[in-house]
Amino acid sequence: MTAALTYFATCPKGVEALLAAELRALGCEDVREARAGVAFAGPLVTGYRACLWSRLASRVLLALATFPAATADELYDGVHGMPWEEHLTSAETIAVDAVSSSSALTHTHFVALKVKDAIVDRLRERTGERPSVSVERPDVRVNVALRRDVAYVSLDLSGESLHRRGYREPGVQATAPLKESLAAAILIHADWPKTAEAGGAFVDPLCGSGTLPIEAALIAGDVAPGSLRAHFGFLGWRGHDSRSWEALLAEAEDRRERGLAQLPPIAGYDSDARAIGLARDSAERAGLGGRVRFERRELAALQPPAGAAPGLIATNPPYGLRLGDVAELGGLYSLLGRTMRERFDGWSAAVFTTEPELAKQLGLRSKRWYPLYNGAVEARVYTFDVTPGWYKAPVTPAPRGRTPGAEMLANRLRKNLAHLGKWARRTGVTCWRVYDADLPEYAVAVDLYVTVEGERWAHVAEYSPPATVDPARAEARLADVVAVVPEVLGLEPERLVLKQRRRQRGTAQYERHAEAGRFLTVEEGGLRFLVNLTDYLDTGLFLDHRITRGIVRDLASGRRFLNLFAYTGAASVYAAAGGAASTTTVDMSAAYLDWAKNNMRANGSAEGRAHRFVRADALLWVAEESKRAAGGYDLVFLDPPTFSNSKRMGDRTFDVQRDHVSLLAQVARLLAPGGEIVFSTNNRRFRLDSEGLGLAGLTARDVSRETIPQDFARNARIHHCYRMLEAGEMSGGIGKY
Repeated sequence: MTAALTYFATCPKGVEALLAAELRALGCEDVREARAGVAFAGPLVTGYRACLWSRLASRVLLALATFPAATADELYDGVHGMPWEEHLTSAETIAVDAVSSSSALTHTHFVALKVKDAIVDRLRERTGERPSVSVERPDVRVNVALRRDVAYVSLDLSGESLHRRGYREPGVQATAPLKESLAAAILIHADWPKTAEAGGAFVDPLCGSGTLPIEAALIAGDVAPGSLRAHFGFLGWRGHDSRSWEALLAEAEDRRERGLAQLPPIAGYDSDARAIGLARDSAERAGLGGRVRFERRELAALQPPAGAAPGLIATNPPYGLRLGDVAELGGLYSLLGRTMRERFDGWSAAVFTTEPELAKQLGLRSKRWYPLYNGAVEARVYTFDVTPGWYKAPVTPAPRGRTPGAEMLANRLRKNLAHLGKWARRTGVTCWRVYDADLPEYAVAVDLYVTVEGERWAHVAEYSPPATVDPARAEARLADVVAVVPEVLGLEPERLVLKQRRRQRGTAQYERHAEAGRFLTVEEGGLRFLVNLTDYLDTGLFLDHRITRGIVRDLASGRRFLNLFAYTGAASVYAAAGGAASTTTVDMSAAYLDWAKNNMRANGSAEGRAHRFVRADALLWVAEESKRAAGGYDLVFLDPPTFSNSKRMGDRTFDVQRDHVSLLAQVARLLAPGGEIVFSTNNRRFRLDSEGLGLAGLTARDVSRETIPQDFARNARIHHCYRMLEAGEMSGGIGKY
């Protein structure tokens, strides 16, 4: 194809300007920056060149069609009307990715399914056969973006994210390695291409698994980052021009040979021997074995490579996972700065960090800093000239008037934030438990909530102190918490919400606490949920059930789903996202049911025939429903309260330990053949009555350990969770699970 085509290259926020400059240098036309990407134009070979040579793009999308899509029917008809037989045959496989913003169709999983159906139906009508779906590595990957009720349908030329160069061994990396494209952005901000061209050396003193040194070598050696990959999305496309692609590969190979022959000294050091081993393996796979030096070395022993011309020091300092107590971080930055000042005079430097206060401890005035997003987390690249004119005294903040106990709490919070923060960023978790009474003197649970707009909130729940604790001392410690948490978590003091649990008398319940009515929107598992940090004891999203909800989504496809004691319906949202044929959400509270409906709407599903919301006492409803619609459900999620004596229950009470067998026996009558119950309880002393369940015809598998997320791992009894089948459905025993 020699005619001008339209493309869109996606990238992380903060990289758009760099990517636009890169694409212009690659010969792309009509280059225009947008949010999280850059549009450009050119013939097909231009798109191929971007896939092969872009160090910064995540994906390269070839625009196919644009049309209004305010409804599911409009979306289907628009996609169905496209000539898909020109792009693939029924013998090939497809996958569909979808995103949505400011559109009526917000449920991206539904959008992807609708687009897939339209493509499959079109090809079946034309050829009599339908293509198969392959999520991992399809022949053709389609991307659909909904913006303001307009659909933009594209072919994903990259196939998978371009940051996956091919030199890392999947699943065998150091903790939270830096993405290759992000490493390239750091190096470009630090002017490494110019430094390398002048023959300057490169050093990463804290290199981890070696991403920065390897990317530095690829840049300095004029190596096309895509030349290491075995697969691109266009290779299985009917419109693929293999001759043009082979010519680009041959040109890239010639440039690589000439570039690597002039490679300047490049070295990576780390105190972690395993990380150094991984770095060397990655360098070998990148064809850089023997050209990039990796060595185990303590930071204090760092020296410039022998005989090397001054160049660039660039690093992404590690956190508590590899250096132990996070309190050492200040010392780490101070040591890094002192080492650079004493031994690397005349070099330039770049430090990538999320902590501005730590950057101040380097003892160098930054020439400039650039914002870059590492996933959802905003970080900064600080650039420096290591010359006496830029030296300054390191700044170590010392909070005024802080008690020794408050300082101890701050240190523990920092340690947890660093240790778990890496996990949260790596897994995309934005709402998680930072602290859970780790120190007996400070018996609170601290949960961090980051909204979809990027606001950071802290929800602090105080555990009721024993009667033996002096109330004045308890209040003083709580004041320490209120003072320390916003500072350490990096949020405004007014975004800390404190809940104090006090002993209640009689039948008083922990229900409504306030009338602020402020709902925040957060994301979990690619879905959106409303949380309210102020008005209730709980926030609307049980964070320890994060993995359990994922199990529900995985089991829900094509099944009739029932959510009992549904609270705000999060499990129903997951089931709908997993392709449930229908969902039924049952709870006694009208407020919680309205909340559940809003959660469904936020993810593209509304109340109707497919999604029912029932206000009822779940215990009575189950008894009645088992008579009226026995066998009507394929999957049930059951998370009853530990104890309930709600006024709406009259004189009855419910105790999960006492009553779980009878309740589960009733729920089992609602199951269709092959149906399954996911049962969870937060009663920490719960003991499953396996014998009683067996008499009721149920067999259970304890999945508690595998459903407790990492941020709750310090408390293995935070909940108990079981997957249950009718004994006759076990097909040879529990192994069916």
